[in-house]
Amino acid sequence: MTDIEPDVTDVEPKGRLRSTGEAFAAFVRRVPFSIALAVVLVVTAIVTGTAVGTASDATTHLWATGVTTTFVAPWTVVTALFIPFDPFQLAFGIVGAVLLLGVAERRMGTWRAILAFVVTGVLGVALGTLLQWVGSLAGEWWAAGTAADLTLDPLTGIVGALITSTAFMGVLWRRRIRVVTFAAILVFVLYDGDSSNVYRLIAAITGYFLGAILTGDASTLRARRSSHAETRTLVAAVVAVTAIGPIVALVNRTELTPFSFGSYMFDDDPVDLDVLISQCKATAAALGEDCLKQLAILSSQGFGMFLLSFVPVLLLLLAAWGLRIGRRFARWLAIAVNVAIIVFARTALDVTITTADVENGTWTVFDIGELIVWGLAVLALPIGIIVMLVVTRRHFQIRAPRPAFVRFVVTVVGSFLVLATVYYAVGLATIGEYWPAASQADLLVDTLKRFVPPHFLAVVDPIVLPGHDLTSVMYQVVGPLFWAIFIVAAVVLMRQTRSEMGFADRLRARALIRRHGGGTLGFMATWPDNVYWFSEDRDAVVAYRVINGIAITMSDPICPPDAAGRVIREFAAFCDANSWVPVFYSVHPEVLPVFEELGWQYMSVGEETLVRTTGLELTGKPWQKVRQALNRGIKEGMTTVWTTWDELPLATVAEINAISEEWVAEKELPEMGFTLGGMAELKDRDVRLMLAVGPDGRMQAVTSWLPVYRDGEVVGWTIDFMRRADGSMNGIMEFLIASAALHMKEEGAEVLSLSGAPLATKPLATGEEAPQPTAMTRLLDFLAKTLEPAYGFSSLFRFKAKFNPEYETISMAYPDPLALPTIGLAIGKAYLPEVSPKEAVALVRTLTR
Repeated sequence: MTDIEPDVTDVEPKGRLRSTGEAFAAFVRRVPFSIALAVVLVVTAIVTGTAVGTASDATTHLWATGVTTTFVAPWTVVTALFIPFDPFQLAFGIVGAVLLLGVAERRMGTWRAILAFVVTGVLGVALGTLLQWVGSLAGEWWAAGTAADLTLDPLTGIVGALITSTAFMGVLWRRRIRVVTFAAILVFVLYDGDSSNVYRLIAAITGYFLGAILTGDASTLRARRSSHAETRTLVAAVVAVTAIGPIVALVNRTELTPFSFGSYMFDDDPVDLDVLISQCKATAAALGEDCLKQLAILSSQGFGMFLLSFVPVLLLLLAAWGLRIGRRFARWLAIAVNVAIIVFARTALDVTITTADVENGTWTVFDIGELIVWGLAVLALPIGIIVMLVVTRRHFQIRAPRPAFVRFVVTVVGSFLVLATVYYAVGLATIGEYWPAASQADLLVDTLKRFVPPHFLAVVDPIVLPGHDLTSVMYQVVGPLFWAIFIVAAVVLMRQTRSEMGFADRLRARALIRRHGGGTLGFMATWPDNVYWFSEDRDAVVAYRVINGIAITMSDPICPPDAAGRVIREFAAFCDANSWVPVFYSVHPEVLPVFEELGWQYMSVGEETLVRTTGLELTGKPWQKVRQALNRGIKEGMTTVWTTWDELPLATVAEINAISEEWVAEKELPEMGFTLGGMAELKDRDVRLMLAVGPDGRMQAVTSWLPVYRDGEVVGWTIDFMRRADGSMNGIMEFLIASAALHMKEEGAEVLSLSGAPLATKPLATGEEAPQPTAMTRLLDFLAKTLEPAYGFSSLFRFKAKFNPEYETISMAYPDPLALPTIGLAIGKAYLPEVSPKEAVALVRTLTR
């Protein structure tokens, strides 16, 4: 019996990617409830008049939720979700309905989106109102202060539905949306304290559990591991979101939260120095309580003081940017700012008590207890951020070169000394015009206070104000100018990396790769963490990295074919001069005779699988499985796109990030590096991507291909990155690689490399006998079997065998067998440079199953 298959055209099923505009148009067509809600908000805003102003008393008493209305008119817990309070909330409601609720509806369907919006919205409003009522009866500050509030807020249901939908998302966006949304809500709760923010928090928590119920999957409640890049993104997002809190407090000027320090200093009614002098006595020691309050406010007024008060915000936003790109300096900067917030928490509280209208009277035990709770809340947020930064420190290890750091320190310290000296000198020259009267010691302390945000030290003695015009200008200018210099210098510092110091070397190495090729694995020499050794004539390069005194090279030397022996000898001498042990890793058979001449030993570390694309035909029984996958993909409407990262639309970039993060999250084991590239390597302009796109325009799988050069021309491609989306077509990778092979054949490429299969042994040819096992081959077999449950090297090798490849052994050459244990540890660290305790436990658990 024979298999009958349709005719094979051996033509790549080319397609194209949807533009961002096309993707958005398709998105809008699939979210009818979200569009309908946006229309309802517009209609209700026009009918109630909130489209042009705030809601009237008649509107709020009839339709808004609150302690005074909900218990009398229960329908308000529903109507409050469909009427905006003012034009600003209308605008945010429309955007939130179309985008945020639209995302939720797109992920979990229209009926689930309606259910989530209503359930989370109603529960958020109802439970929040109940909390206010109970708290106000007990005399709790926040509840008592908001008990009279009447709230209209469509965003409560929108936020609840969005969090509900995260249970239906992949790991990447589930984690991102939850972290950023909860962080943003908490910031508004802590820095604003408006009733609507508490309702949104309750709705979000409700949605968190409702999503698990609707999916029937409790695992969606569990945190999943993330890649280095994603961890950096999430930590940066949390730091950035918490940074905006002081802005929220300043805009709202509320007394209802423990984080509203300093918002009272920028009074709508400015204080005049002459009036203050006439009303108060001449010395600070004799100032009454009201005069001290006015003096503290006056010392914090002015454009310079206003800018200085936002220094912590700017520094945290700067740190967030640096954390996003993995900078060690940014982590320490964020820690330093949060430590400062903790250190100055006591004096910041004094600022609030002094400048705010805090009622006098007897403090009850409940008031004291709540004050303690608020004080702990003040400390909890910065302490939480510091703990997060300490726990995730291994993700932020990119350092600037030492010369760059020295320049930064000199710039910052020098600027501080110059500005402080200038202010102190001008102050001394005009010290008689300060009020209250200032001594030289007072002026010295005031000089230091010029560089500290006013809401930290505004009420710390001495409080002195300059009377001379020049001193007043310096009073406002020196602090903001110093921090502007600091921020610019920090940006410059974090833009520099150690690799940039050798930028010319990298360009030179890339030019030599184009000229000489370096074999099918040669392009890996361009990857980060490699350093370069150049021959004396600058016409050859070896990429390597030093780990524990072992200099591990990245595949063959990159040089003219007849110069390999000389280059290997020169590099070995270079290593010897530095007391390193040279190890040539993943080298091809053509250079092994050189090592034999040197008396080195070598051992197989895997098999590279090669497909000759010249004249390639996917016919005959050997290609049957690949051909079936190709034909199936074509029948199902799958298409492929050959492109580069820079050419991708934003929607496609997001899909690839999501697919990759989903793959990482599903594995408890650490990511491998060295000869295995990741997302960062996809973005090289010389790397090509082959994408599989489904008939609905969604990404099904992605592969990346490294160029193979000879005499400046691309003669082949080597696969590196392979990821498939959950729910993709069976055989999607076979379909994608076969399509890539056909594309390369059409372009005139000579070879397609499926890269190396670590610890694999090629199948014996017909009539060939297996060599006698040695102690080393037994060790490699043992390692292959041991690591198989964790990384599936044998499974990968069997997958590559489907493409009828030629096999080429890749080897490791080394000069001293006694160094093998150290070499093994160094190579292990190269592949797994950063293993957390949790990942180590998962690896051991997997290996011992």
